[in-house]
Amino acid sequence: MSQLTTGLGIDIGGSGIKGAPVDLAAGEFLQERLKILTPEHATPAAVAEIVGRIAEHFPVAEGAPLGVTFPGVVQNGIVHTAANLHGHWVGTDARALFAEATGRSVRVLNDADAAALAEARYGAAKGVRGVVLLTTLGTGIGTALVVDGRLVPNTEFGHLEIDGHDAESRASSGAKDREDLSYHEWATKRLHRYYRVLEDLVWPDLIVVGGGVSRKADKFLPHVDIRTPIVAASLRNSAGIVGAALAAAQDADRENGRDSALETGRGAAADTARDAAAGAVDGLA
Repeated sequence: MSQLTTGLGIDIGGSGIKGAPVDLAAGEFLQERLKILTPEHATPAAVAEIVGRIAEHFPVAEGAPLGVTFPGVVQNGIVHTAANLHGHWVGTDARALFAEATGRSVRVLNDADAAALAEARYGAAKGVRGVVLLTTLGTGIGTALVVDGRLVPNTEFGHLEIDGHDAESRASSGAKDREDLSYHEWATKRLHRYYRVLEDLVWPDLIVVGGGVSRKADKFLPHVDIRTPIVAASLRNSAGIVGAALAAAQDADRENGRDSALETGRGAAADTARDAAAGAVDGLA
């Protein structure tokens, strides 16, 4: 059977819902993304209606695998937590909801998990074997874990208790802004401690740092003194959409008995990838 070449990704956020068709070989948008503002009362029905509109907007992706990211814990399509969205989401079968809205099968996954898949297949962690840990630093901290190219879903390491505090209350970029910390103070007093705990917990081969603040990685990553190579994410705002499309395509390949060329982490030696990651860190100094 031929490999899939196109997927459709939709990324649900607290302020906007974005989607685009994705070239699965390159991890790039086939058309400019469409963004629709998240409704003030972001109920399941209201969000599903927008997801349906976005899916209809891209005829080029008609029949393509559809993946949708969600800002919360999702197990087997069921939403268990919902950050910045309506409380009615908890307990909702999002997979069935979006399938009804779009008329096709849907893969629903956590937004950080989608970003990690994209970075592992196309971005900063491309070719890395072993354990890749993604953290997104923003108002809170999102995390995701990819092991030998396979996603371990719904890690919530932003909510680890460290030194008596919820980790994201101290180490997020939101905490940096609230407390008016310099990048150096944030890196040496907060991020250093957070990442030391994480690397002792999961012993990653690479840590990828995403979120809007990653654009200024040169201001803080060189000051995070840990044993694990740590680099900035490279896909930026496209990661959620690309990762959602990729996850849906991987599911479709498995369901159809295809040995997917879209699995992350294939085809590169670990030592080469680690050297590349170390070089990227040196480049930030």
